[in-house]
Amino acid sequence: MFLRIFGFIISAIVSLVIYFEVSNVNFSSDEPNKDKLLVDLVSYVLDKLHYDPKIINDDFSIKVYDDFISAVDSQKRFLLKSDIELFSEYRLLIDDQINSSDITFFNIVHETLKTRIGEVENFYEEILEVPFNFQVNEEINLDYDNLEHAENSNELKKIWRKRLKLSVLDGYASKKEINDQEKEKEKEKENDNLISDYEIEKESRKSISENLKDFFQFNSELERSDWFSIYLNTIVTQYDPHTSYLAPEAKEVFDQNISGKFQGIGARLFKRNQQVEISEVIIGGPVWRDNLLNVGDIIIAVAQSLEEEPTEISLMKLSDATDLIKGEKGTNVYLTIKRVDGGIEQVEITRDIVELAETYAKSSIIKDDINTYGLINLPRFYVDFDDYGERNAASDIKKEILGLKSKGINGLILDLRNNGGGSLKTVVDITGFFIEKGPVVQVKSIGGKKEILRDNDPSVIWDGPLLVLVNEFSASASEILAAALQDYNRAIILGSKQTYGKGTVQNIINLNNVISGNTYGDLGSLKITTDMFYRVNGGSTQLEGVKSDLIFPNRYSYIDIGEKDLENPLNWNKIDSAKYNNSEKIFNYSQAILNSKNRISQNEYFSLIDQHAFWIKSQQDDKTISLEYSSYKDDIENTKLQNDKLKVIEKFSSPYSFEWNEINLNSDSTYDDDMQEKRDRWIESLKNDIYVDEAMNLLKDLNSLKRNDILSQINID
Repeated sequence: MFLRIFGFIISAIVSLVIYFEVSNVNFSSDEPNKDKLLVDLVSYVLDKLHYDPKIINDDFSIKVYDDFISAVDSQKRFLLKSDIELFSEYRLLIDDQINSSDITFFNIVHETLKTRIGEVENFYEEILEVPFNFQVNEEINLDYDNLEHAENSNELKKIWRKRLKLSVLDGYASKKEINDQEKEKEKEKENDNLISDYEIEKESRKSISENLKDFFQFNSELERSDWFSIYLNTIVTQYDPHTSYLAPEAKEVFDQNISGKFQGIGARLFKRNQQVEISEVIIGGPVWRDNLLNVGDIIIAVAQSLEEEPTEISLMKLSDATDLIKGEKGTNVYLTIKRVDGGIEQVEITRDIVELAETYAKSSIIKDDINTYGLINLPRFYVDFDDYGERNAASDIKKEILGLKSKGINGLILDLRNNGGGSLKTVVDITGFFIEKGPVVQVKSIGGKKEILRDNDPSVIWDGPLLVLVNEFSASASEILAAALQDYNRAIILGSKQTYGKGTVQNIINLNNVISGNTYGDLGSLKITTDMFYRVNGGSTQLEGVKSDLIFPNRYSYIDIGEKDLENPLNWNKIDSAKYNNSEKIFNYSQAILNSKNRISQNEYFSLIDQHAFWIKSQQDDKTISLEYSSYKDDIENTKLQNDKLKVIEKFSSPYSFEWNEINLNSDSTYDDDMQEKRDRWIESLKNDIYVDEAMNLLKDLNSLKRNDILSQINID
């Protein structure tokens, strides 16, 4: 609920020929300022090195105009309608300004915005001096995309009054609930700690006032270069959502994860358009271990305790935001999160270091009354780029498969859920464990150059029944592996409707290496899309991802998650198919899938998950909130009730038995009681995982059917 409240107040592979062409261009050192140089430099590099360079024209100009206004004032809380009318004179001129290194549009918006923010800072305390009446039937519309900017300062004050009232109401509701609970406990006792509703409202207003004071203080510390980075990124992200400008400080933070020696939450953050976003969940960290956050989640505010009013971070520098999140191992931090599905919640995270051992592949032996099966979980396609012969995902997967085979397994599940990608070479090697030699993935680079990566080893390590578990957050390298196994008719892909849909490759270009004679200091870097992945059948994994042969209901079933939910993604396309053989008869997939669909349709747990997903969709579309206490409280109770319905799933326990595959246990010198506890917890999570349970049912069916049919790539309805 908090986001809807206080949040609203608030170098790797490139062509050497092209590289030297860029690096030898003589940009003038007499440019009037660094900003103009950056516009010129970034535009040139994008035109030469981006996989799909854009034409800088009026259409491009309109998109930059709209996106920049939205980036600096997405909630329409500062700028007036008259300001927008002034800015609109430049709506069709930004392309001309980019081509001539002119930054007039940015300068006007920046100066106007500073003035308007100062005006709001001058009147918000006046609003908060007057108590709010939560008995009045009043509501607020938070559908910012369809709201107009305020006509004048008086109308802007009215807008802020409602938003501040919503913020205070949220704090009031939380404090009143605690106070009412204490009243029930202390009915027969005298308790001086209990306070009146009037005092609760006053205390809530004071908390919001102090928080806003910090908010505007952080804003005052932002430099012109911070705002210009937003403008530059508005231009850059028109090419695709993964291309971005990294200012010197942003590049440092981009490379730094909030984990390890910093003892943080175990996630990498990225700031774009005034939003601090989870760009990567660090495998082995606290967020990953407890499945607390996902890529794409947005951090709205940070608190160090439940009692503390959360501090909004949208106007902070990314380094300041990370400082709030980091802390000593074992301490807690409370993040107000906007989920990728639109839901808002506060997440409690215990700071810790990344456990390296948890980043590696691991396996479980699964048994029923008759047969033995195996499951391998691969969190990421890891590799030592300095020495591929050292431990990597492919070599570990091979060991796990051989270990499971020695236990006489009759089928195998490869779990790629939440695997965001990694080394492409390990993908090729792992695919080769399940197929005879052949192409695995096609890579198309700038200039149209195509490369086919192949498995040249004819040996097959596992030729038995194979399932691949995926979800919306299986991305990049995960999608390549799943796609290859699907194209070869080698495995059934099961999970979400499709995987994430990221079929592109990015590289970091250090802008300081592109220009000589630079007198402006560190110019930062450009993360730029240079390549696209294609399946062996010729289709890209971009946008479409890998469509599951068997779809499981989940909380994201009715909303767009992944690449297609981002702004300006590259389009899906197709190239010629590679020559590969997928005609070998494998297993009766069709009947096994049909059996599983029938079970899913009759399963009460899956039905409950589907109902919850539908409710999430309805909530995403509802952007009106009551400012009357009883109605507001009813909405909170309804949300809690809906979430509580899912708790019954926590009681699910699979009839299959699960145990740790101990093949490498004796050789693990780091094995201790703590590691045993983590392994036990993982095994227990498998037993309580309804998706793994149905995968096992399907694998059991697959093992019992004759090897006489080939899976059609068209799903059975």
